[in-house]
Amino acid sequence: MSRVARTQSPDSCIQWVEHGDMAHYLVTAKPKPDLMEGLLGNLRNDAYASMRPFGKALTYSLRNARLREDGYATWEEEDYCSPPLAEERAAALDEFFEELSVAPVRAGAGWQQINQLRPLFPDLSGKSQGLHDGR
Repeated sequence: MSRVARTQSPDSCIQWVEHGDMAHYLVTAKPKPDLMEGLLGNLRNDAYASMRPFGKALTYSLRNARLREDGYATWEEEDYCSPPLAEERAAALDEFFEELSVAPVRAGAGWQQINQLRPLFPDLSGKSQGLHDGR
């Protein structure tokens, strides 16, 4: 299993947006193939779920991530941080992915856009009950 940061704080954000201003992003990133098994293990063990404030949302998003034909992974992520995903990148994303980019979307629109793609982790997709009740 890969190393997992145990704590994160708002310090990794330059600025926090107000709760009602939470943004949603369609994330695209190139998986590091040799490390995907480690990420899968972390997700199976809920390694990120207890991280505050983003752990449940990150776990849900990665469990339901999709794989594009060009080999890039994509998922929708919610975030309070500016710059986007600062804490998530520090906790996991930069370890397991390269070339990460984000595009703003309305809540749920990103998932609708990528729903037809095959899951990045087929045995985890849809098994995230209780994880998407907020950050």
